[in-house]
Amino acid sequence: MPSNTRPDQQHFVAPLEETPLVAIDKVKAEGKPTNLWTDAWADVRGRPMFWISSALIVLVVIVALFPGLFTQVPPNNDCQLSNSNGGPADGHPLGFTKQGCDIYSRIIHGTSTSLSVGIIVTVLVAVLGITFGAFAGFYGGWIDSVLSRLGDIFFSIPYILAAVVIMSVFSKYANVWVISLAIGIFAWPATARVLRAEILRVKNADYVMAATALGVSRFRILLRHVLPNSIAPVIVITTISLASAIVAEATLSFLGVGLPSSTMSWGNDISAAQLDLRTAPQVLILPSIALSITVLSFIMLGEVVRDALDPKARARR
Repeated sequence: MPSNTRPDQQHFVAPLEETPLVAIDKVKAEGKPTNLWTDAWADVRGRPMFWISSALIVLVVIVALFPGLFTQVPPNNDCQLSNSNGGPADGHPLGFTKQGCDIYSRIIHGTSTSLSVGIIVTVLVAVLGITFGAFAGFYGGWIDSVLSRLGDIFFSIPYILAAVVIMSVFSKYANVWVISLAIGIFAWPATARVLRAEILRVKNADYVMAATALGVSRFRILLRHVLPNSIAPVIVITTISLASAIVAEATLSFLGVGLPSSTMSWGNDISAAQLDLRTAPQVLILPSIALSITVLSFIMLGEVVRDALDPKARARR
């Protein structure tokens, strides 16, 4: 077949090392292996929102554990009616409540109560949600049917409404543990649903099939392989549910069916100050700001963690 090139025409092919293919095909053998968690950490540590929310949460935890580091004024024993709804004074930077108690001291000492309710509810929701969601998604069959229908029953009842009914019935036993159980026992279905859906996606992976072929028991496969690779969405949900639990406690206390009035909490302070909104708005606004900052910190952290654990979200940025 005759050639279409002229006798004086030269055919030149660039060396491979001078082409872009070298950069594409090159393998970085010195690079360390990564996984979901290392990639997530590399993502969050470069985001200011993560450090801001983490710093606020650490501050709230320190205040809850060591209130004496921030105020030496007793929250209830130094109340004088002559200071009722008074403004800032020497040693009392935020003023006084209607009963003449120091607002700043009550906010500091009320942190531990509100945070304790949030932590207890979050632990209860995580335990119930992970247990029911894991067994329903992994074992399937009648176990899935029973647990899913049970979750639907609890999911159809708003947990705030259920907590109001429970606390109304057991009002004389009201304390941090009772109100936490009243909220948490109806708040777990969302966590269970998310985990069940994630386990349904993961349980057919190749490494699960390989473990089954090797004779590993199903329960051990669930604990060692399926659950660790499905837990990321649950971490996000529990972070945000802690904020929701703090709001729920404040809501119940505001409605008068939460913690006893003698217990210091932000919800009780907001409830007691609602009648003085026009004459002394600071008595209601200041504990509301403390509540809002705490809740916002956990929500921001949850949003950052959610984006970091979602590879699609990282690719879009």
